[in-house]
Amino acid sequence: MTAQTEISTLATLDYIYYLNEQGCLNEDFQGKIGVYAIFDQEKTLQFIGYSRDIYLSLKQHLVRQPQSCYWLKIQTIDRPNRTILEEIRQTWIAENGKIPPGNGEQEVLWNQPIDTKFAMTEEEKAQYQVSDELGQIKILKKVARRIEEQVKEQLKQRGVTMDIRFNPKLKEQGLLDLK
Repeated sequence: MTAQTEISTLATLDYIYYLNEQGCLNEDFQGKIGVYAIFDQEKTLQFIGYSRDIYLSLKQHLVRQPQSCYWLKIQTIDRPNRTILEEIRQTWIAENGKIPPGNGEQEVLWNQPIDTKFAMTEEEKAQYQVSDELGQIKILKKVARRIEEQVKEQLKQRGVTMDIRFNPKLKEQGLLDLK
Protein backbone atom coordinates (compact mmCIF):
# COMPACT_ATOMS: atom_id res chain seq x y z
CA MET A 1 0.00 0.00 0.00
CA THR A 2 1.27 3.45 -0.82
CA ALA A 3 1.89 6.07 1.81
CA GLN A 4 -0.59 8.56 0.33
CA THR A 5 -3.60 6.20 0.52
CA GLU A 6 -4.92 6.12 4.04
CA ILE A 7 -7.87 3.85 4.62
CA SER A 8 -10.79 5.62 6.22
CA THR A 9 -12.92 3.49 8.48
CA LEU A 10 -16.61 3.22 7.70
CA ALA A 11 -17.39 4.71 11.10
CA THR A 12 -15.50 7.93 10.29
CA LEU A 13 -17.14 8.49 6.90
CA ASP A 14 -20.34 10.50 6.62
CA TYR A 15 -23.53 9.03 5.20
CA ILE A 16 -24.43 10.43 1.79
CA TYR A 17 -27.92 10.28 0.31
CA TYR A 18 -28.02 7.78 -2.58
CA LEU A 19 -30.26 10.13 -4.57
CA ASN A 20 -30.25 13.91 -4.49
CA GLU A 21 -33.40 16.05 -4.15
CA GLN A 22 -33.91 15.88 -7.92
CA GLY A 23 -34.04 12.06 -7.85
CA CYS A 24 -30.62 11.61 -9.45
CA LEU A 25 -27.25 10.24 -8.42
CA ASN A 26 -24.60 12.75 -7.45
CA GLU A 27 -22.77 13.54 -10.69
CA ASP A 28 -19.61 14.34 -8.70
CA PHE A 29 -19.01 10.56 -8.64
CA GLN A 30 -18.78 10.31 -12.45
CA GLY A 31 -15.38 8.99 -13.42
CA LYS A 32 -14.26 8.73 -9.79
CA ILE A 33 -12.29 5.67 -8.69
CA GLY A 34 -12.93 4.27 -5.25
CA VAL A 35 -14.70 2.04 -2.79
CA TYR A 36 -18.33 2.51 -1.80
CA ALA A 37 -20.61 1.05 0.83
CA ILE A 38 -24.35 0.90 0.17
CA PHE A 39 -26.87 0.99 3.02
CA ASP A 40 -30.61 0.43 3.13
CA GLN A 41 -33.20 2.81 4.57
CA GLU A 42 -32.32 1.81 8.16
CA LYS A 43 -28.60 2.36 7.42
CA THR A 44 -27.86 -1.37 7.50
CA LEU A 45 -24.87 -2.21 5.33
CA GLN A 46 -25.98 -4.10 2.20
CA PHE A 47 -22.98 -4.11 -0.14
CA ILE A 48 -19.38 -2.95 -0.46
CA GLY A 49 -17.90 -2.55 -3.92
CA TYR A 50 -15.22 -0.71 -5.81
CA SER A 51 -15.15 0.79 -9.25
CA ARG A 52 -13.25 2.81 -11.83
CA ASP A 53 -16.47 4.85 -12.23
CA ILE A 54 -18.43 4.98 -8.99
CA TYR A 55 -21.37 6.77 -10.66
CA LEU A 56 -21.97 4.01 -13.22
CA SER A 57 -21.65 1.29 -10.59
CA LEU A 58 -24.09 3.03 -8.26
CA LYS A 59 -26.58 3.39 -11.11
CA GLN A 60 -26.35 -0.35 -11.86
CA HIS A 61 -26.87 -1.25 -8.19
CA LEU A 62 -29.85 1.10 -7.93
CA VAL A 63 -31.53 -0.60 -10.89
CA ARG A 64 -30.79 -4.09 -9.58
CA GLN A 65 -31.61 -3.46 -5.90
CA PRO A 66 -33.74 -0.27 -5.64
CA GLN A 67 -35.11 -1.05 -2.17
CA SER A 68 -31.62 -1.53 -0.70
CA CYS A 69 -29.96 1.66 -1.98
CA TYR A 70 -30.65 4.63 0.31
CA TRP A 71 -27.32 5.66 1.83
CA LEU A 72 -23.66 5.64 0.79
CA LYS A 73 -20.22 5.97 2.25
CA ILE A 74 -17.42 6.49 -0.25
CA GLN A 75 -13.64 6.68 -0.29
CA THR A 76 -12.05 7.75 -3.57
CA ILE A 77 -8.48 7.25 -4.74
CA ASP A 78 -6.56 9.08 -7.46
CA ARG A 79 -5.39 6.21 -9.66
CA PRO A 80 -6.82 2.76 -10.30
CA ASN A 81 -5.10 0.22 -8.08
CA ARG A 82 -6.96 -3.04 -7.53
CA THR A 83 -4.76 -3.97 -4.56
CA ILE A 84 -5.61 -0.77 -2.68
CA LEU A 85 -9.30 -0.95 -3.62
CA GLU A 86 -9.55 -4.57 -2.48
CA GLU A 87 -7.71 -3.75 0.75
CA ILE A 88 -10.16 -0.94 1.57
CA ARG A 89 -13.12 -3.20 0.77
CA GLN A 90 -11.79 -6.03 2.96
CA THR A 91 -11.04 -3.59 5.79
CA TRP A 92 -14.62 -2.29 5.67
CA ILE A 93 -16.10 -5.80 5.61
CA ALA A 94 -13.97 -6.72 8.63
CA GLU A 95 -15.03 -3.52 10.40
CA ASN A 96 -18.68 -4.44 9.77
CA GLY A 97 -18.14 -7.74 11.60
CA LYS A 98 -19.99 -9.81 9.01
CA ILE A 99 -20.20 -10.08 5.25
CA PRO A 100 -22.92 -7.78 3.85
CA PRO A 101 -25.70 -9.67 1.98
CA GLY A 102 -24.60 -8.21 -1.37
CA ASN A 103 -21.08 -9.53 -0.90
CA GLY A 104 -22.34 -12.94 0.21
CA GLU A 105 -25.46 -14.91 -0.59
CA GLN A 106 -27.02 -12.10 -2.70
CA GLU A 107 -23.89 -11.23 -4.70
CA VAL A 108 -25.41 -12.24 -8.05
CA LEU A 109 -28.36 -9.89 -7.47
CA TRP A 110 -25.98 -6.97 -6.96
CA ASN A 111 -23.35 -7.70 -9.60
CA GLN A 112 -25.02 -9.50 -12.51
CA PRO A 113 -27.67 -8.38 -15.02
CA ILE A 114 -31.27 -9.01 -13.97
CA ASP A 115 -32.25 -12.44 -15.28
CA THR A 116 -35.89 -12.14 -16.34
CA LYS A 117 -36.25 -15.79 -17.34
CA PHE A 118 -37.33 -16.55 -13.77
CA ALA A 119 -40.36 -14.30 -14.30
CA MET A 120 -41.73 -16.27 -17.24
CA THR A 121 -45.34 -17.34 -16.85
CA GLU A 122 -46.24 -21.01 -17.32
CA GLU A 123 -47.73 -20.10 -20.69
CA GLU A 124 -44.51 -18.34 -21.76
CA LYS A 125 -42.42 -21.31 -20.61
CA ALA A 126 -44.59 -23.67 -22.65
CA GLN A 127 -44.36 -21.43 -25.73
CA TYR A 128 -40.59 -21.12 -25.25
CA GLN A 129 -40.16 -24.92 -25.20
CA VAL A 130 -41.86 -25.40 -28.58
CA SER A 131 -40.52 -22.29 -30.34
CA ASP A 132 -37.63 -22.03 -32.76
CA GLU A 133 -34.69 -19.74 -31.93
CA LEU A 134 -36.38 -16.62 -33.29
CA GLY A 135 -39.56 -17.40 -31.37
CA GLN A 136 -37.58 -17.92 -28.18
CA ILE A 137 -35.85 -14.56 -28.62
CA LYS A 138 -39.23 -12.85 -29.06
CA ILE A 139 -40.55 -14.47 -25.86
CA LEU A 140 -37.42 -13.48 -23.90
CA LYS A 141 -37.66 -9.88 -25.15
CA LYS A 142 -41.35 -9.74 -24.18
CA VAL A 143 -40.58 -10.99 -20.65
CA ALA A 144 -37.60 -8.62 -20.36
CA ARG A 145 -39.75 -5.65 -21.39
CA ARG A 146 -42.39 -6.58 -18.80
CA ILE A 147 -39.77 -6.79 -16.02
CA GLU A 148 -38.17 -3.58 -17.31
CA GLU A 149 -41.48 -1.77 -16.78
CA GLN A 150 -41.73 -3.19 -13.25
CA VAL A 151 -38.18 -2.06 -12.45
CA LYS A 152 -38.83 1.42 -13.85
CA GLU A 153 -42.03 1.64 -11.78
CA GLN A 154 -40.11 0.68 -8.63
CA LEU A 155 -37.51 3.33 -9.43
CA LYS A 156 -40.23 5.91 -10.04
CA GLN A 157 -41.76 5.07 -6.65
CA ARG A 158 -38.31 5.57 -5.12
CA GLY A 159 -38.27 9.05 -6.64
CA VAL A 160 -35.73 8.32 -9.37
CA THR A 161 -36.02 10.82 -12.22
CA MET A 162 -32.78 10.19 -14.16
CA ASP A 163 -32.90 8.43 -17.50
CA ILE A 164 -32.60 4.66 -17.26
CA ARG A 165 -31.83 2.80 -20.48
CA PHE A 166 -31.37 -0.92 -20.76
CA ASN A 167 -29.16 -2.65 -23.32
CA PRO A 168 -31.57 -3.86 -26.05
CA LYS A 169 -29.25 -6.68 -27.19
CA LEU A 170 -29.28 -8.29 -23.74
CA LYS A 171 -33.09 -8.38 -23.72
CA GLU A 172 -32.84 -11.02 -26.46
CA GLN A 173 -31.19 -13.24 -23.84
CA GLY A 174 -33.78 -12.37 -21.19
CA LEU A 175 -31.33 -10.11 -19.33
CA LEU A 176 -31.65 -6.51 -18.17
CA ASP A 177 -28.56 -4.39 -17.73
CA LEU A 178 -27.91 -0.71 -18.26
CA LYS A 179 -26.60 0.44 -21.58
